Amino acid sequence: MSQDTTKTAIQVMLVDDQNLVRQGVRSLLELAEDIEVVAEAGDGHEALAIMAEVRPDVVLLDMRMPGMSGLDVLRKLAEAEFFPPTIILTTFDDDELVLGGLKAGAKGYLLKDVSLEELVDGIQTVASGGSIVKPAVTERLLQGLKGMETGFSSLEQPDPLTTRETEILRLMASGFSNKEIANSLDVAEGTVKNHVSNILSKMGVRDRTRAVLKAFELGMI
Repeated sequence: MSQDTTKTAIQVMLVDDQNLVRQGVRSLLELAEDIEVVAEAGDGHEALAIMAEVRPDVVLLDMRMPGMSGLDVLRKLAEAEFFPPTIILTTFDDDELVLGGLKAGAKGYLLKDVSLEELVDGIQTVASGGSIVKPAVTERLLQGLKGMETGFSSLEQPDPLTTRETEILRLMASGFSNKEIANSLDVAEGTVKNHVSNILSKMGVRDRTRAVLKAFELGMI
């Protein structure tokens, strides 16, 4: 009995109030083999309604929109039953806005003039459970994180991490998925998942992005 080896495309939703921007990103992604744009929205309210219905694998989200901003969308999603992996798209380095988005649960950010290769790589990374915090954020943002209160629930002083957990946390900060970390360390993916769960528990955070932000805040990595 033959098996169906067809690879399912990553379903992406675009959220931006500028039609030309959405058209440009869509045109770029149409060149990618394994990515499909399944929905678009021009404002935050529309985005939340469509997102709940379409349930995309990844969302590309503009932060500066009239009415309900991208940050407002992220905060609403954090309270909702469905919160798809989200990448912030911005036209410039706005450290405060990006940090706010990461605090609210975004998996990373990219500039809107990003290359197709970088855009596809970012989408694939977050779709597979990774984050693009460190490769995407500016040096100014990383410097600003040092000593800064992150503004989300976490342990003030996390329980000590083992050497292996610290190593995995560094790889998480570099945007690697569990599978990529497992391949890098030559261990089973399940082992990495267990380590990640321990890291989140010891740091008192609920996801990988917050773990990375907390680690930068405390100078752990």
